Amino acid sequence: MSRPPLPPFTRETAAQKARMAEDAWNSRDPVRVSLAYTEDSRWRNRSEVFQGREAIVAFLTRKWEKEQDYRLIKDLWAFDGNRIAVRFQYEWHDANGQWYRSYGNEQWEFDEHGLMKRREASINDIMIAEKDRRFHWAAPGPRPADVPGLGTEPF
Repeated sequence: MSRPPLPPFTRETAAQKARMAEDAWNSRDPVRVSLAYTEDSRWRNRSEVFQGREAIVAFLTRKWEKEQDYRLIKDLWAFDGNRIAVRFQYEWHDANGQWYRSYGNEQWEFDEHGLMKRREASINDIMIAEKDRRFHWAAPGPRPADVPGLGTEPF
């Protein structure tokens, strides 16, 4: 199975890969998201370390049960060969209605077929008031074209 764009990445194809990942994660469909990763993909997400698509689906299922009304924006930070680094922010609320903005960085490594074989994510959560939310669009679903990326937006 191939998942273009393929490495080695250019600025354009790395940014395209980041946006494709953003759109998939905003679907909140664990199976759909897992198909972008190799069968034996290795992940570190916060303090969790696991491997394989089955573990990815289980992790994402738990994540989106907890992180309700999730909306994510990813921006390309750096790239080289078969590696991409992104920074991201996402907003969500818990079962009690408390809103959060999560900030993070991810490092990705791809195989020759464009599937991610390694993902490392460092993430911090900050409680916010609902009135302070930045990301508003119908969800689940991709970020609309008229909603800008992170660009120079402050923390």
